[in-house]
Amino acid sequence: MFSFLKLPKRETKPRKQGITMVLDKGLSRSDAENLMEASEWIDIIKLGWGTPLFFPENSLKRKITVYKENGIEVSNGGTLLEFAYTQGKIDRFLTESKRIGFTSIEVSSGKVSLTLEDKAAIIRNALDQDFKVYSEVGKKDPKLDIRLSLRDKIEEARNDLETGASKVILEARESGKVGIYDEFGRVREESVNKLAGEIGLNNLIFEAPQKNQQVWLILAFGSSVNLGNIKPEDAFSLETLRKGVRGDTFGAIP
Repeated sequence: MFSFLKLPKRETKPRKQGITMVLDKGLSRSDAENLMEASEWIDIIKLGWGTPLFFPENSLKRKITVYKENGIEVSNGGTLLEFAYTQGKIDRFLTESKRIGFTSIEVSSGKVSLTLEDKAAIIRNALDQDFKVYSEVGKKDPKLDIRLSLRDKIEEARNDLETGASKVILEARESGKVGIYDEFGRVREESVNKLAGEIGLNNLIFEAPQKNQQVWLILAFGSSVNLGNIKPEDAFSLETLRKGVRGDTFGAIP
């Protein structure tokens, strides 16, 4: 509809940039099917935290199939991998992830302590099983995250990329009030610019669950910035921001 109106061009799927990673917090299969009306604008769906543990297997597999049939990557939430790590069951976790249909693996250390070497070993293990790997940098507890210097985060991100991670996710949690944001959800502009400059904008996925965060990142870095932890109900509205057909970015997208 309205095909006579010209919109800014966007890379088509499978995209390398302008990625939208949606957080599935436990959608039913019918909700997942309804979400597929926005499938053109969704690149990755992350099954948040430990939610896969609480679905009947057949229901979970059917939901994953719905996503994959619409050209969407399906990933675990990093917390589930960390839970497996604490029990010494990473190998079994990866085998099970493959069996139920995950196409990518998120490797994080938001709640556990991993050395760079241990994290790299998990990344290599996942790559050996033909997963695409996304690493995550940052802690879920603001008091712990603030102890990580920018230099620490940059070193970890570079190590993850050199090991084979496709991109690095910058932790912000579902709340958007930790890591690259302050306790009010405001962007830590100096930190974000430093991380983008040192790691490379194209190598990063910024978790940005709040609209003000999405707007700031799009205006700062352009419509092809990679964004994660997007609410399912915001998939369409985020695309209007990317295309400049919403007041916050109107006239700002070339």
